[in-house]
Amino acid sequence: MAETAGSDRRTALGKMGAILTGATALNICKAQAQQPSSVPLFDDFKTEKVETTGATINVVSGGQGPPLLLLHGHPQSHAEWHKVAPALGREFTLVMADLRGYGDSSKPPDGANHANYSKRAMALDQVEVMKHFGFERFAVVGHDRGGRVAQRMALDHPDRLTKLAVIDIVPTYKLFHSVTKEFATAYYHWFFLIQPAPFPETLIGNSIDYFMQRSFGALMPRAVTPEAYAEYLRCFKNPATIHAACEDYRAAATIDLEHDQADLDRKIACPLLALWAERGAMHRMFDVLAAWRERAADVRGKALPGGHFLPEEVPDQVLAELRAFLRA
Repeated sequence: MAETAGSDRRTALGKMGAILTGATALNICKAQAQQPSSVPLFDDFKTEKVETTGATINVVSGGQGPPLLLLHGHPQSHAEWHKVAPALGREFTLVMADLRGYGDSSKPPDGANHANYSKRAMALDQVEVMKHFGFERFAVVGHDRGGRVAQRMALDHPDRLTKLAVIDIVPTYKLFHSVTKEFATAYYHWFFLIQPAPFPETLIGNSIDYFMQRSFGALMPRAVTPEAYAEYLRCFKNPATIHAACEDYRAAATIDLEHDQADLDRKIACPLLALWAERGAMHRMFDVLAAWRERAADVRGKALPGGHFLPEEVPDQVLAELRAFLRA
């Protein structure tokens, strides 16, 4: 009986600890002001905050020519475009935004069924950002999470997009309905980050530098520069960013799948370019072009000689493919 009572006390204390940990994290999120960037990655561009219906979006913009929206992946921010922006900015007016929850954009409450981190909500942010700059129609390039936002944007706002390029992804619906041991191993974080709060938030927050370095691995400092890594780490040191990133993935496994299910009989209308990594999991596990042709009417693309973080690993090749696609 004493052993049972002790076990019950330990269980109760464990539950209380989890609750306190979550409460503490939320209090830190509310109290901690994220320090602004001091890293000069975009000297010839301007930074501003744009108010949207559901968030405040941090935006770096500049250049000249037709409008082009660049959307980053996880665990990054707009800083991931620093190697390609100078050259693209000579031909396009660039809008490089931090997705809601990431970088220096705001971190809204979760919402019912993680709705405030649905790709629908994130896509609406970016449509409103582009309208703020006077752009009713524009091209979009999205890497990783940004590509998933861009896919939803193309379905929800088809009149807005002129062209869409996605980097190293296949559609979310395809991934969750094609789970294999190889996918679950390579993309373990998809299943870790969707666990209920505060479990993943606590583990990541207790070892944030290790978590971030594991994400980029041997790419530092050759591909992911010290300046860019400093930006990613600065933003993820904010517990609110960690929580928001988890919400992004929780939404992908819940409300985003509902939205995708409802749109299975629709295809993206604008021309779509898919670029993916020869050394990445997408290349090993999927026929990437076939996966996108299930979801879009006009698809072309190719594998590039790098890993998942193509804009930082092989920027010249990414530039060449984007220019050819966007100019056509």
